[in-house]
Amino acid sequence: MTAEAPYSAAAERNKGPILDVLRRVLPEEGLVLEIASGTGRHVLHFAAALPGLRWQPTDADPELRKWISASVAAELGNVNAALQLDVRKTPWAVREADALLCINMIHISPWAATVALFDGARDTLSAGDVLFLYGPYRRNDRHTAPSNESFDASLRSRDPEWGVRDLEEVTRTAQAAGFVLAEVVAMPANNFSVIFRKASSSG
Repeated sequence: MTAEAPYSAAAERNKGPILDVLRRVLPEEGLVLEIASGTGRHVLHFAAALPGLRWQPTDADPELRKWISASVAAELGNVNAALQLDVRKTPWAVREADALLCINMIHISPWAATVALFDGARDTLSAGDVLFLYGPYRRNDRHTAPSNESFDASLRSRDPEWGVRDLEEVTRTAQAAGFVLAEVVAMPANNFSVIFRKASSSG
């Protein structure tokens, strides 16, 4: 690489388990749009392991976009240069994709960003395409672990619009945008992979 990768301990811990799920649910070929790519550690790992797919990273941080474009995209031929994309600003920079990934974003953004994520995904994906979410969630109005409850309190102290979301509320929001919940996979560190698919009757 042309520069040392920005380090993310969380990404290093979860990239392997997430890849195991992606191998099952992503198509064999096509364009995968990643929302909030962050340090680029995920797209680097996934693109190297799944070379039949083309990957489109995005992030709001110009420095992270610059690094992804100069290093990850330069090293891997199936990774496009990173684009600026704010899910709340339409139209999105990417108008069509075959799958969408969003890892560890919705708990560190306002709820309006979650709503906008599904609305944008509805306009970007086709029937049957996967929308993959990863992160901590409350289930049945309860935290799944004391550590998640502490994490939620910490997030809300930093920004009252942040916080660990209720999976049931996320699912209702997804359904309103034309997605169906296909699978919920328990992951390490009390996180979940949540797989939605765009319904054939939407959009």
